Amino acid sequence: MTHSPETPEVPIRPYAVTAAEVVPGDLFALTPEDAARHHWYVVTHTLPVSPEVIRVTLRPPLGGVDREEDLRREQTVTVAGRRLDVAAVPRVSSPSLEGVEFRDGDRLVVLRAVDPLADEVTYVRRFGAWHRDGGEDSGAGATDTEVRRWAAGADSEGRVVRHEPRPARTAVAAGTRRVVVTGLGAVTPLGVGTGALWQGLLEGRHGIRELTDEEFDGLPVRIAGTVPVDPAGLLPRQAARRMNRAAQFAVLAAREAWADAGYADGGTRESGLDPERVGVSLGAILGDASVLVGGDRRLRERGPRGVSPLTTPMTVPSQAASQVSLDLHITGEARTVTSACASGTEAIGQAVDRIRYGRVDIALAGGAEAVVTPAIMASFAAMRALAEGDPNHGSPSRPFAKDRDGFVNGEGAGVLVLESEEHARARGARIYCEAAGWGLSADAHHVAAPDPSGDGIALALRRAVRDAGGEVADVVHVNAHATATVDGDLAESRALRAVLGGRDVPVTALKGHLGHLQGAAGGVEAVAAVLTLRHGVVPATVGCAEVDDGIDLDVVRGAPRPLPDTGDLVLSNSFGFGGHNAVLALRRV
Repeated sequence: MTHSPETPEVPIRPYAVTAAEVVPGDLFALTPEDAARHHWYVVTHTLPVSPEVIRVTLRPPLGGVDREEDLRREQTVTVAGRRLDVAAVPRVSSPSLEGVEFRDGDRLVVLRAVDPLADEVTYVRRFGAWHRDGGEDSGAGATDTEVRRWAAGADSEGRVVRHEPRPARTAVAAGTRRVVVTGLGAVTPLGVGTGALWQGLLEGRHGIRELTDEEFDGLPVRIAGTVPVDPAGLLPRQAARRMNRAAQFAVLAAREAWADAGYADGGTRESGLDPERVGVSLGAILGDASVLVGGDRRLRERGPRGVSPLTTPMTVPSQAASQVSLDLHITGEARTVTSACASGTEAIGQAVDRIRYGRVDIALAGGAEAVVTPAIMASFAAMRALAEGDPNHGSPSRPFAKDRDGFVNGEGAGVLVLESEEHARARGARIYCEAAGWGLSADAHHVAAPDPSGDGIALALRRAVRDAGGEVADVVHVNAHATATVDGDLAESRALRAVLGGRDVPVTALKGHLGHLQGAAGGVEAVAAVLTLRHGVVPATVGCAEVDDGIDLDVVRGAPRPLPDTGDLVLSNSFGFGGHNAVLALRRV
């Protein structure tokens, strides 16, 4: 019931032709009067009935039922000067509403499908009458009888009518709700999908590659964790053109997570959900830096006319969240969290709270980033923060290792479907684990370097455990942030030792497999932490042949290790430039 994405953006200019000249795809009106009142049909089929008569099959251009007209070959008709892709015009019929019991809060969507430029009109039932939503509304509104009459005559009058019942909800006690994870999605340097991610982690493979494109020539460091496929090739071409690379990653990961949670392809409506009760919360630092850089280059090379009008909407870090909400028709909220490399984890934590306190029932949460660009790479190299090495000889990213020398820039997306527990159980969903709590803190130490004491990180760790209603003794595993920078790994080690005390909790770090995915790191690493709980296996840390003497942790190396059964909490850490610290606590169920 929306405009077909295949509809050409050309004006309607009616002109007369004979019936013999009409072909499938023509926008057709029987008379000039029909054309003047925007009463058009798409010709879907033509069939000679006799030497003098042609039968044309017609369908409203925005979707509807077919009708047939027998026309004399020399008969004059009107066409619109534009053609439509017949396959893109849906064949739909408005259901009968006779016998349907209406309730306040129900919605009715009406589309005048014979008008290619028409917009949907929504009516909401309030106090026993139907009032137009979002527009001028005078009088008593339409009655239930009138609404049933609209639906009954819709097909013959070239309209499409859809009734959306108000979702039935049961009363719940006031207070916080438990939040659970029901779906996972990922796009990473190990491949597209959580299966590729998990298999690569268990096999000890990495996705760090040499940057061979000409634009990276001359850079002091030319390796990164890049997604091995073009995400645009996995999406409809027209949709992909309007998304930056980070948004493409996010949409692919969100679609996988949505399906993994057991929801129907297409989004909220197809899944029978109230879109207002679903939210999106994604982390990003820049999103896709290449769009702004490319726009600036075209401005200098071609002048103002060379800059695409899509440059601004595709530059903002919030594009990933907005594209996920568009793709799955989510209207509850679409928030973006920007807190450096802690963005993805903080976005998940904020979604947990939105569900806990009843603002939404379901949220897609995580992070997406695509900042493997020459300028960003040059900047990191100037900071002397990037690792060097040949990816063919093992991962250049070596978390916690004695010979670590910096991080590897990366890209990707990781998304979780979070739900209130009662919502998930009511629909019989498969539950991976509980998103039990989270913690935030700030170092207030330096614009880039971490506080070497680890005190800020320790505060976030304690807050996450406390928010989960647990004790430090419940922690059974830590998925570390561990970027493989000398100072960052040491600060995290000191914080973990201060919080965990003398307990040897198995710790793993994934940036040897993936590189540092920036704002997406927390989302992807949370997906991995959930899978660790699900499968009871801790992946080994890639690149750490020998642990630094200053790292006083039980780093899992060499081969995956069974997850201990002495506790039920897993912590996933993310820390960012400027002292942003975020920790997610997941509980085994």
